[in-house]
Amino acid sequence: MTDPNAIQPSALDQLPDRDPEETAEWQASLDAVAQQAGPHRAAYLMRRTLERAEAGGIALPKLLETDYVNTIPTSAEPGLPGDPEMEARITAWNRWNAAAMVTRGSKHGVGGHIATFASAAWLYETGFNHFFKGKEGDGSGDQLYIQGHASPGIYARAFLDGRLTEAHLDNFRQEAGGNGLPSYPHPRRLPWLWEFPTVSMGLGPLSAIYQARFNRYLTNRGIKDVSASHVWAFLGDGEMDEPESTAALALASREGLDNLTFVINCNLQRLDGPVRANFKIVQELEAQFRGAGWNVVKTLWGSAWDELFALDTTGALVRRLREVPDAQVQTYQTRDAAYIRQDFFGTDPALAELAKLLSDDKILECFHLSRGGHEARKVYAAYKAAVEHKGAPTVILAQTVKGHTLGDGFASKNANHQMKKLTVDEFKTMRDLLELPISDSQFTDGVVPYGHPGADSPEVRYLQERRAALGGPAPARRTHALAPLPAPAEKAFASFDKGSGSQNVATTMAFVRLVKDLVRDKETGKRWVPIVPDEARTFGMESLFPSLGIYSPKGQTYEPVDRDQLMYYKEAKNGQILNEGITEAGSMADFIAASSSYATHGEAMIPFYIFYSMFGWQRTADQMWQLGDQLGRGFLVGATAGRTTLTGEGLQHADGHSPVIAATNPAALSYDPAFAYEIAVIVREGLRRMYGEAKPGEDQNVFYYLTVYNEPLPQPAKPQGLGIDEGIVKGLYRFNTAESAGLSPAANAARIQLLGSGTAIHWALDAQKLLAEEWGVAADVWSATSWTELRRDAMEADAALLRGEERVPYVRQALQGAEGPVLAVSDYMRQVPDQIAQWVEQDYSSLGADGFGLSDTRDAARRHFGVDAKSIVVAALAQLARRGEVKATAVKEAREKYGL
Repeated sequence: MTDPNAIQPSALDQLPDRDPEETAEWQASLDAVAQQAGPHRAAYLMRRTLERAEAGGIALPKLLETDYVNTIPTSAEPGLPGDPEMEARITAWNRWNAAAMVTRGSKHGVGGHIATFASAAWLYETGFNHFFKGKEGDGSGDQLYIQGHASPGIYARAFLDGRLTEAHLDNFRQEAGGNGLPSYPHPRRLPWLWEFPTVSMGLGPLSAIYQARFNRYLTNRGIKDVSASHVWAFLGDGEMDEPESTAALALASREGLDNLTFVINCNLQRLDGPVRANFKIVQELEAQFRGAGWNVVKTLWGSAWDELFALDTTGALVRRLREVPDAQVQTYQTRDAAYIRQDFFGTDPALAELAKLLSDDKILECFHLSRGGHEARKVYAAYKAAVEHKGAPTVILAQTVKGHTLGDGFASKNANHQMKKLTVDEFKTMRDLLELPISDSQFTDGVVPYGHPGADSPEVRYLQERRAALGGPAPARRTHALAPLPAPAEKAFASFDKGSGSQNVATTMAFVRLVKDLVRDKETGKRWVPIVPDEARTFGMESLFPSLGIYSPKGQTYEPVDRDQLMYYKEAKNGQILNEGITEAGSMADFIAASSSYATHGEAMIPFYIFYSMFGWQRTADQMWQLGDQLGRGFLVGATAGRTTLTGEGLQHADGHSPVIAATNPAALSYDPAFAYEIAVIVREGLRRMYGEAKPGEDQNVFYYLTVYNEPLPQPAKPQGLGIDEGIVKGLYRFNTAESAGLSPAANAARIQLLGSGTAIHWALDAQKLLAEEWGVAADVWSATSWTELRRDAMEADAALLRGEERVPYVRQALQGAEGPVLAVSDYMRQVPDQIAQWVEQDYSSLGADGFGLSDTRDAARRHFGVDAKSIVVAALAQLARRGEVKATAVKEAREKYGL
């Protein structure tokens, strides 16, 4: 692994040595110390010397930074293979069509971004022509995380190679009518092209790291050898401000992910202005990545600067480049040569002398145009260094000009991110600059034309030949024709049908026990990917440690302190569990990589990610959207769920709302099971739907969210009768009646229907008994396993009605003929059960845990929120009293009796 503290020799290559003999003496002295006193003493002296220099005001690069020059000097650049002139013409066509697409779309008010791709064009083109492996070769190809705002350029290239038509381009950001192109990379909207949704800033870099890590996981576990795959993440320097962008840098270096390259487009601009106006973002990022252990390659200056560096015999130019803040570099881009001579070169006599040797044209060429990220040779050298580097991930810091080639009205302007179009005159200027054969007559009625050299042109043939040599088109997403996974043995699920007898079991434990049985399955057991953020013992998963092992690329290089115990802490290179430490974001990134492996690698994996319910959807809901966007499949499990169930933890741990957030995600099937057998039915159905034989019209690209509880309670046997499994899956079934519960109500007793989900059903069952024994009221108890699925089914029925189709919502069918009003209760805010209120024909009311959580016993918390059994009794009596079915005095009497 590269030493991040080493001063890179490439930086020294740019500095003149005015006294080689003196330099040799210093080097000999350092060698002598290292030989006689050891390398540690030599390193100590060097660090002390650097500290002394800094304290004395001597300008030196910091330990984690190199000078503001290219890491790879011109003399060390490899030759550019292929046909550079042909690639320049291809890039010109792509630049033109990207700008034309957005400009034409602006007439419809749909907007788009032009300047980002204009700055990054060569970063993509060099990769497409020489590095990015496609899906049609051996293995899985490379994984490309495209910067969201650069999507017009990717569409332009797909148009050039024949994968898109003009009709597609004219429907950029206009998807409703068909043939539309989504604004940004979006697998759900364009699943044959895009693999990864990236425009939610910061999630792309985070996901790329965990994708590279998951590739190693698949290889080390023997699922599939994907060691030839490389992950490329294209990012903006402004995007690096997002905390998720840098959250996992240490993981990438710690695990030596040399199958990963970040390419950061350092155009020095974010959405409103400079990224680091008074500082230097490249230097900041270099220090950050070097400090995290990454290999850093800076590609800052184009070939026009070579002459300037050759003339810099004193090092004054390198020093000046290091001190000029980014906002001033941006200003130079827009000013004339006289301004640059005065402001840049005029600050140092040596620089002033150097400037006398330069023409105005040379100065403008350097400061206006020549950036490392705009030259294929410079970019190729950086990419080649990245893929050949071993032992650590690489970040390429490529300096560009935002709005490059779009004209003076765009380049480096603070507002260029919001500028959506060019005028016809600006397009003509751009045409001349790019030397494209587009005539004035093609601008019909002021509409800019698309440009294409022809399907059989040398440019298109070259492009397609290069992609064929690299394994096919890119970017591309492939959904492999995978055989359905065989269903696990029924025994694993049926074992929950008989209940737990006299033993109390929390539903969290029931879920873990089910998974423990499923991972033993000979056919599918190896495909389970258990993910947990350093809370495995909280959820009772420590029994999985010795049997499955915790994944580590280094295996276990130490003897664990608990090695003599049955459930010792076992790490293994082929370990199955991903224990990520205290990072819900990292765990979700793991889940996303595993959940979409069926497409990325043609290997269906079954991830389940178990987490503190409160710290799932509330903390990482944006990643849940990313999961849905990426068509991921698997099981999210919110453990220690509910607002009153996790005793003593208080407000910050009390989840009363995760089902509400989950309900907003169309890809999430949200369940709140009450009993162990319900969990078994839901997981079995989830495995069938996502990985087995899909029913006609059924979307397999969904994921399941289950809330489970840490409250040990008796687990009843599964009720006998038809439709129980169907009711569990659809969201509602009658668990018992007053009669089947042995409560013997009077023939004319008032009756109410109690609907409960999750742990709340136990309060409903207690209330059922109190109502019968103390108030003569008959109550039937229903288990509402999914309020959200009931609502979605009802909304689909409403939509069918608008189409003239008669369809009755399932919730109405299930409750048809049920006597009396309905009272619903859960351990969540009332908004959760109220999702179904408008489709229930009976009088409907609900109870819930609205408000902030608190630290206390379960009983006290439930009384506080008014959801305990006695509160349910009072609410039920009040509902019946309003209907005249019990005396109004009963409500007051009950309140007084129960201390409410």
